Amino acid sequence: MRISPVPVLFLAPATPSLFAAASEEQCYGFTPMPSVSTYLGATLQYSTAERICCENHVYAEFRGYLAAPEVDFFGRLDPTVETVFYDSVCGIPLFIAPRGRSFAEFQEESLNHGWPSFRPEELVSENVIIHDDGRMESICLTHLGHNLPDDRDRYCIDLVCMAGEPLSADDERVEILSHIHESAIHSDDFNVTTYTSSAEDFSGKFTKFPTKFVVGTVAVVSALLIYYVGIRPRLEKRSTGQWKEVDSANTGLD
Repeated sequence: MRISPVPVLFLAPATPSLFAAASEEQCYGFTPMPSVSTYLGATLQYSTAERICCENHVYAEFRGYLAAPEVDFFGRLDPTVETVFYDSVCGIPLFIAPRGRSFAEFQEESLNHGWPSFRPEELVSENVIIHDDGRMESICLTHLGHNLPDDRDRYCIDLVCMAGEPLSADDERVEILSHIHESAIHSDDFNVTTYTSSAEDFSGKFTKFPTKFVVGTVAVVSALLIYYVGIRPRLEKRSTGQWKEVDSANTGLD
């Protein structure tokens, strides 16, 4: 199956935050690990992972990809345990799920929105950057997705970018780990049992585009209403009166 990335409405430029420098090349110039294409025994398209995770801040894998027959994301997870999800490029832990909710709730929310969806208590906060516009990337500068909050933060993540595993010592991508800050949690040091996320329940970091769009739409609609209700009838009345005067002059009628 050919996977076409779809545009999302989060086009504001990224704001440098935490320890990721805006001048650094995405994924530090590396590509996703080859094992992404067989993640959990599924069949993921490697070219999509490469394009979405390391050459992009705008596009996403198509909605519902996690439920495609060749992927069947939730059918491959053990519903009785918490699963750790790793960066597809540098192999650091990004999310633990389900945490603070049931597997069924995690599955339902993700399938409803069309992408794996995580909550603050499931975020490995030391390893993920949430930019002011809601765009999310790992500290390895791997694009992950966006924060789309409802009453609290909800992270909408591309499966192909969280389909990694801890790196082996001989993997060339280990070089990335020398660039990330010492506060990062490496896979070897990560204890899923004792770990507690420090992510805010509602960070306030998300795209403001919809609000601006609504305000602009209201302004346009108001202007149209003023024209059609107030100004246009007056213009039509004036125009009709002028034609009546012309008709009277031509016909001799009052």
